[in-house]
Amino acid sequence: MFTGIIEEIGEVTSVDRTADAARLTVRGPLAVTGAKHGDSISVSGVCLTVVEQTADSFTVDVMAQTLAMSTLDGVAPGRRVNLERAAEVGDRLGGHIVQGHIDGTATVLAITEGSAWRVVRFSLAPELARLVTDKGSIAIDGISLTVSAVSPAVEPDQWFEVSLIPETLTATTLGGRVVGDRVNIETDILARHVERMLALQSVQDRMPTAQPAGERSDA
Repeated sequence: MFTGIIEEIGEVTSVDRTADAARLTVRGPLAVTGAKHGDSISVSGVCLTVVEQTADSFTVDVMAQTLAMSTLDGVAPGRRVNLERAAEVGDRLGGHIVQGHIDGTATVLAITEGSAWRVVRFSLAPELARLVTDKGSIAIDGISLTVSAVSPAVEPDQWFEVSLIPETLTATTLGGRVVGDRVNIETDILARHVERMLALQSVQDRMPTAQPAGERSDA
């Protein structure tokens, strides 16, 4: 589990691809501090397992499904990535509960500059729109953020916005994003559970009520 508070910006230094997977090496002196084989590190929002490490880098394996669902599908040496080590019991929850299990990607649609802040609008897949709400939490490339606006439900093309403070712009890769860039997104786990419970309840409500044993339904 992570909190969405980025510890440092790392850099992918090598990518070894196979037919259906990839092995990445990422430079991240802080993120690798104390790391050992089997530990989890969030790489731009994707929870990955350390298989090797040096004093300033770590290596992870990325399976086909993760490549297909995330921006790691086109990763190459030199890409900057947000890094966060897994939370420890007793840590402050500065952001929100982030699993590192992304829902997919979104595209930067528009950027509005303010005097000391920036509003960024992202596309939102229809199947995820019901999981994103104004003032709710969302993780973008592993960063815990608050949704500052969402599109009206009647709009055919759904979107959401976040407002970025100077610290977020300098301490994460979002400061360098431009229109057209893709990012990884993870919706709030609480919204996911509520959606699942409502879906199951709806199915149960449509099922015929079982009659007590011994009762007849004919007049």
